[in-house]
Amino acid sequence: MSAPNVIRIGLCGLGTVGQGVWKHIDRARHELESRLGVRLELAVAAVRDTSKQRTVRIPAAKLTDDPIAVASDPSIDIVCELIGGTDVARDVTLTALALGKIVVSANKALICKHGAEIFEMARRHGGHFLFEASVAGGIPIIKALREGLVANRFPLIYGILNGTCNYILTQMEDLDVPYATVLGDAKRLGYAEADESLDVHGWDTAHKAAVLTYLAHGVWVPTDRMVVEGIDRLTPADFQHAATFGYGIKLLAIISRDFAKNELSVRVHPTLLPESHVVAKVSGVFNAVSIKGDVVGTTLYIGRGAGQDATSSAVISDIVDAVSILKNDRRAFITARKEPAAAVSSTPCRLAPPERIHGRYYIRLTVKDRPGVLARVATVMADQRVSIASVIQNRAERPDAASLVLTTHDSNERAIQATLTRLARLASVLEPPLLLRIGDFPE
Repeated sequence: MSAPNVIRIGLCGLGTVGQGVWKHIDRARHELESRLGVRLELAVAAVRDTSKQRTVRIPAAKLTDDPIAVASDPSIDIVCELIGGTDVARDVTLTALALGKIVVSANKALICKHGAEIFEMARRHGGHFLFEASVAGGIPIIKALREGLVANRFPLIYGILNGTCNYILTQMEDLDVPYATVLGDAKRLGYAEADESLDVHGWDTAHKAAVLTYLAHGVWVPTDRMVVEGIDRLTPADFQHAATFGYGIKLLAIISRDFAKNELSVRVHPTLLPESHVVAKVSGVFNAVSIKGDVVGTTLYIGRGAGQDATSSAVISDIVDAVSILKNDRRAFITARKEPAAAVSSTPCRLAPPERIHGRYYIRLTVKDRPGVLARVATVMADQRVSIASVIQNRAERPDAASLVLTTHDSNERAIQATLTRLARLASVLEPPLLLRIGDFPE
């Protein structure tokens, strides 16, 4: 096919990321066109309110309130789905892919919920779905898995995938202030949404973990099949206790696979990391992803995980890839990229049962300040074959109460959850126990 001279780009959604994409393409247009050998035209943007004032000035003639019209317009070569959510965004994406178009998306929730349907639609109609911006902002982690590390299998992927949570945890640790105070500051600074629950309860990270799991292992793991825990119950005392043991605390996504047993586990939870670990030192709104490959060994990726510039950079990277697809043989490109990077075995891997997910644990209990309480706690743990490695006892914030912090030797998820259930039933335990995992990751 002959290479097109003009590539027309349509944006569906013109929020923070959409405006960043428009702004940066407009600013760097001449350099991009020189490198790509085509002319780029920002043809149209679909928005909810065409009269709304925006930081990026766009001619009124290039605005519409009909995203489906953008997706179905035969003159639009690349559709950027930047709406968010999973309803209209799904309709836009499937409409464009059914017409064999290229769709660029930053929508991890959409991919997590409808990824299988989206990729099947792209395969069936010769379209392409590019989604570098959906995970880790400006870090090119999708390209690393799909292209740079394609020769590898991945026994372990873990990292910080949510800049909001990392900012909150960094401030709590550095300033010794409560979660609620830091959350309020994060909202004022624009790092946290008005409704912060998707971030702080771990679900945003879980959506991103689902995308990485599919790319690495060819399996869609629903978030309700993962361990997903957030950061909202952490206190400054937890950071102090962790430091006593030589650890910091990070919210991590952890994707591990035992290739011998063909079992996979996907988890999102606050994790104690040794203070010397490079990921433990990643602060503020930055993300970090560690990938262990069986050929290359361990590679580490660090960068801004969110924000207009980081995310729009990743979207524009996919737009550049889309131009390459349009200029070259589309069919050959589809063959090369139609499956995830992992060479999926003929027997799909299964999720590991809780008893085969091993690790060490940190448990914080608020208990009555009475003799014999520690002995009762130790008896419960011994009954579940959970061995105590260390104990710290301090006064709790509430009167007549003590704070017990225990770490364990190696145990497993089934045993530790049974232990927590029994501990919570003790009359001497005044609040639900807090569980944190201890990360023993090689660097």
